[in-house]
Amino acid sequence: MANLNGAAHIAAAVRSVLRQTERSLELIVSDDGSTDRSLEIAHSVASRDPRLVILKGQGTGTGPAATRNRALAAARGRWIAIVDNDDFIHPERLERLIQAAERDGADIVADDLLIFYENGERAPHPHLRGRIARAPHWIGAADYERSNRLLSGRRALGYLKPVFRRDLSPHYDESLRIGEDSDLVLRLLIAGARMRVYPELGYFYRKHARSVSHRLSAAVVQAIDAAHAKLDTSRDPELAREIKAGRAAMADARAFLQLVDALKAKDFGAAVRIAARRPRALRLLKDPIAARLPRRRPKPAHMGKPRVVLLSRQRIIGATNGSSSYVLALAGALKNAGFSVDYVGASPKIFGRWAMLRLRQETGMFDRYSIHGGVRLGSFVFAADPARWAASALAASEHVLAKLGLPRPGWSCKAEYAQGAALTRADALYVARRTPPGACAVLCDYAFLNPLAPYALQPHAPVFTIMHDLMSARIADAAEADVPALSPGDEFRLLNMADVILAIQADEAAKARAGAAPHVEVILAPHAVSPVEAAQPGADDTLLFVGSNTPPNVVGLDWFFREVWPLVRAARPGARLAVAGSVARSLKHVPEGVALLGVVDDLAPLYREAGVVISPLRSGSGLKIKLIDAWAGGKAVVGTSVTVQGVESLARGAMDLADDADAFAAAIVALADDEARRVELGHVGLRITRERFSIHAATADFVTRVQRAASSGDNLPAPQRESGQLDSPKDQQGTERAAAAQVDRQPS
Repeated sequence: MANLNGAAHIAAAVRSVLRQTERSLELIVSDDGSTDRSLEIAHSVASRDPRLVILKGQGTGTGPAATRNRALAAARGRWIAIVDNDDFIHPERLERLIQAAERDGADIVADDLLIFYENGERAPHPHLRGRIARAPHWIGAADYERSNRLLSGRRALGYLKPVFRRDLSPHYDESLRIGEDSDLVLRLLIAGARMRVYPELGYFYRKHARSVSHRLSAAVVQAIDAAHAKLDTSRDPELAREIKAGRAAMADARAFLQLVDALKAKDFGAAVRIAARRPRALRLLKDPIAARLPRRRPKPAHMGKPRVVLLSRQRIIGATNGSSSYVLALAGALKNAGFSVDYVGASPKIFGRWAMLRLRQETGMFDRYSIHGGVRLGSFVFAADPARWAASALAASEHVLAKLGLPRPGWSCKAEYAQGAALTRADALYVARRTPPGACAVLCDYAFLNPLAPYALQPHAPVFTIMHDLMSARIADAAEADVPALSPGDEFRLLNMADVILAIQADEAAKARAGAAPHVEVILAPHAVSPVEAAQPGADDTLLFVGSNTPPNVVGLDWFFREVWPLVRAARPGARLAVAGSVARSLKHVPEGVALLGVVDDLAPLYREAGVVISPLRSGSGLKIKLIDAWAGGKAVVGTSVTVQGVESLARGAMDLADDADAFAAAIVALADDEARRVELGHVGLRITRERFSIHAATADFVTRVQRAASSGDNLPAPQRESGQLDSPKDQQGTERAAAAQVDRQPS
């Protein structure tokens, strides 16, 4: 990483390198005599990380080539990556590229750039397009030279940030101030190196006012031309043709500079003669013309309330299940604290098998709500993909057949587990384009979303991950077959991409602290509820189960129906069980006395009427939100040891526990005939929720940490901190600035 007065952005660049999933690395910051605080900032971000190496230059002005050569001479790794001090990289980038290079036998590898504009004048976009943006490609010397030609209008491969094998002995041509990167790669390719380009968006390329750091001049063009003249093309006729065409393009560039000088001097005769001699130079005039056109002035990112962006692949359309209720409670706490919260649904898979989603009132807490592949009209979100509508029709048919008691049809299939879906290029671009600038924090719903966080393009904002539960513990159980395989090591690899982990219960918070990287902070943020005023004993023989359509709920109810319910009915023939929630969709054999209510908009009446709330869970992890909701409803609860995971000490005296069928049934029967005991347990549950799970008690630490992020200068976009330094001098606007547009951070 070459550095010259990079204080505005170097923190994000250094942090992104040192937090790579490839841990065996060193970061060499080669300084060209900076006079600002950039080196101090780099040290601070590294926080005594011994992998940071700083090489201080002697004075200023040696240029990026010489500055990088000092770093190359000091490098010890098998691979060398180039990262600019005003950019940042995806946390998996180096691991992914090096694995691909060693698998494919490449000597030089690069991925695509996601180009983003700090002032918001353009939407973020990838650099590559066409076939090379869809699949990996081998790149030869002639291909590389052709893409980098001036005036060609092609997406120059010279902009890509390569990773080299160190044994190639790369060395920059220090006579070049522009084009030194592409010159180096071209020389290595001519010498026989094999280059492969991958379409993943792993490098985040920042455009800002100081990006125009070089001006196109006759001397610059002459230096590039001279470097091309020295290349040995005798063994590659195709390359020789491309070099010849490239040098002709440089002649056009020199003519363009002369044309600009003539126009500035109002020597229109000379301008006409130059244009007649080199008409291709006229093509560059589009840049000066574009520079003089009025541009959209984006709103400053810091105006209004501080903003938090929630990235999710969960179908949050209301408090329809435990995990949605938990996320909505966290968002509500931020809203109450004065934050704006945006929901960005990061995948079309959120729709599942349904092409239309109806948003409930609870989603009104989001200032913006969008789903990739969806169109919102009022309280409805419609899928834009026709295939989703076809799948929805099949799902509706299956639903009708189930209602009629007919067997499930042959076309039946479950929707993919959206939270764990693979990251796609389209999802990444959607997040980049839907995340507004200036967010003070990025909130990831499940660890699976952490690889998407960099695409929010808020490198100064901390990433908070809602852990929900330890997924690797869940999928160790056969009941979690719909969840993608995830080992503890893989899970912590994902979790360590965050700055802050939100654990829903104390046991898992302790495990997260033990397994997380040193830079990761763990905050206990249990599910928040609003408890009722007094215990609600309900009716003697009325039971209630509330749950979503997840394997632990399905398995638990199946066990209850087979082994517990017959015992309860034998002792209390009038007993009735109401099952609320989407779990009803997967229940095939429902015994007498059980009513499947499906999704219920308002559970309060059901809690009031129920004498006993049951939670017959046999598997699962995390905090059982159904338990906290039952306590908040002032209810007597019968559950298993799985039900109370993470709150075991609180559960003593607050509910009845039983893991075998006889004991579980006996506890229900005893409570059904003892209203005083139900009131007693309801009072205990209410006291626990008021002390531990009220909105303030559950979310105070989380909200305080987000407030700290919002007030920290490190979490503000760089233009707001140093806008005076980033503004271009007035005399560099117009024609002169546009003349440099062709080399705005030229393939260097």
